Amino acid sequence: MKQFLSGLLMIVTLQQVSAQELYMPRNIKKAYENGTRSMSGAPGKNYWQNKGVYNVEVKVDGTTKIVSGKETIVYSNNSPNDLNELAIRFVNNLHKPQSPRSGFVSKDFLSSGLDIKSFTVNGEKYNINSDDWGTVEKVKLNSVLKSKSKAEIKIEWEYPLSVQSGREGQIDPETFYVAYSFPRVSVYDDYNGWDMLPHSDRQEFYNDFNDYSFAITAPKNYVVWATGDFLNPESVLQPEYLKRYKTSLRSDKVINIATEQEMKSGKVTKQNKWNVWKFKASHITDFCFALSKHYTWDAASVQLKTKRVSVQAGYKSGAKDFEHYVDWMRYNLDWFSKNWPGVEYPYNAMTAIQGYADMEYPMMINDTSIPDDFQDARLTADHEIAHTYFPFYMGINETRYAYMDEGWATTLEYLIGIDENGEAAAQEFYKNFRVKRWINDPSSEQDQPIITMSTQVSGAGYGNNSYVKASLSYLALKDYLGDDLFKKALHHYMSNWNGKHPIPWDYFNSMNTGSGKNLNWFFNNWFYTNNYIDLKIAATAQQNNLLSISVDNVGGFAIPFDTKIKYEDGDVEALHFSPSVWEKDQTKTVLTIPIKKKVKSINLDGGLFMDYTPENNSKNL
Repeated sequence: MKQFLSGLLMIVTLQQVSAQELYMPRNIKKAYENGTRSMSGAPGKNYWQNKGVYNVEVKVDGTTKIVSGKETIVYSNNSPNDLNELAIRFVNNLHKPQSPRSGFVSKDFLSSGLDIKSFTVNGEKYNINSDDWGTVEKVKLNSVLKSKSKAEIKIEWEYPLSVQSGREGQIDPETFYVAYSFPRVSVYDDYNGWDMLPHSDRQEFYNDFNDYSFAITAPKNYVVWATGDFLNPESVLQPEYLKRYKTSLRSDKVINIATEQEMKSGKVTKQNKWNVWKFKASHITDFCFALSKHYTWDAASVQLKTKRVSVQAGYKSGAKDFEHYVDWMRYNLDWFSKNWPGVEYPYNAMTAIQGYADMEYPMMINDTSIPDDFQDARLTADHEIAHTYFPFYMGINETRYAYMDEGWATTLEYLIGIDENGEAAAQEFYKNFRVKRWINDPSSEQDQPIITMSTQVSGAGYGNNSYVKASLSYLALKDYLGDDLFKKALHHYMSNWNGKHPIPWDYFNSMNTGSGKNLNWFFNNWFYTNNYIDLKIAATAQQNNLLSISVDNVGGFAIPFDTKIKYEDGDVEALHFSPSVWEKDQTKTVLTIPIKKKVKSINLDGGLFMDYTPENNSKNL
């Protein structure tokens, strides 16, 4: 008997310890063992990441719709490993008929993809048959790229813009969104080696922090908007429009740089057959641009703590929501900088282009016009610009861990929405647009743990994990820690990892250290389970001046909630309970509430945390 009890005690103890540990896949454990990451949440003493310096010359033919270019990449292998091969990524091969995709596409989406004309490494030519390439391919090196050394890669290429526009392509016959437009070296990192995950058009992207210099050759009368600093406006704009552009750089008020009529009249750009527009951006994860010969062009700027930021919009004449975009963006850049996440917008510009994607890029967004619902239109802009922080500032691997960027953008969209639309409207939008479609989803088999690698989840499961469940976890943690401590911990995480490549365990460990609390119970509850939201009042009792409420956590998630007590005399009292009530036992809790009057009824209200079966959240006494 003693041996049995001793063994039982050991099992219970081990289970308690295990409950405080977070599962890691073997490759992640190895990164920690190698010292590239640390349990404190900071990068490890042996952390490294590779980098490319890209000088790109690209030309867009407005007639043939062909994008052609040549680039020189100086690629630094900062890893401790010698590299026998390079992985080259070209996302737009997604348009090739034989490319695997997450869903059906029309004929207008399809194209011939990338055609590599020339490929050299350190002056040595390689014979590349790009006809057989997918969205990422390896090139075997003739000479090893040694650890702590550099290689010079030169590539010449071309590809056609797809007729159907989504994240990139032809918005109309005279307006193009040119993204993912150049072959790049894929990420080689400390926990997975070469990133060889193909792009399927569902999961998003993962890129190194690189330096980009772009010279974009466009036909006359086409205005170009792009990532980075605009280096040569004097060379491409006619005097009146150059003056308006420069005025916008110091103006709080919106300047209409060019109307549709002015764009079509040939007055805006220099009247060379081709104009070369130059842009530069450093330590950034991607570069894209757009061009049009008829879009309206608005601009202004906003003064932040350390810099003034240019804010621009290009859109079709008559897009009523886009007429407000510059003012909306001025507001949200300032709000995000001062409130949540409370980190100054890190770049010098932000431009919105009317397209068909609702998609983010560094310093650029490509949004659908929603002229009949300004709240939705504005929150779309808020969401895409919030991505500045997650993934771009933080270098998130969106392909594997979409919840590390989409979840945060969804959270920031909600928080700024409170300020813009009022708390009631913001909550209603968040619940209807985000939470309801998940909590009422009948196909709950798709509902996998958030920690599941994003490429392994499809359908509703991908959206639920990436957006709503992740966002609710961040809001629940904010409630648990309180605003001040949550922001302190969040800033600790962001300070540790901005400009680098964090993974979920870096977030978990940084928040533990930054808050001074062991939050592993919370992360286990939210990220490693098939939980959902479903509370139930199991029993109630009123004795003397105490009300006892037994609450079963049927769904399992550690959520905050309000208890609304209605008294016999008609008075109503609301008490808030944070996720701390679930810290010791995530299956049930007993609330003991001092009262002075007879209680008539009780209701549990999760607010944003919508309950799967709300009918058992109320009880009459």
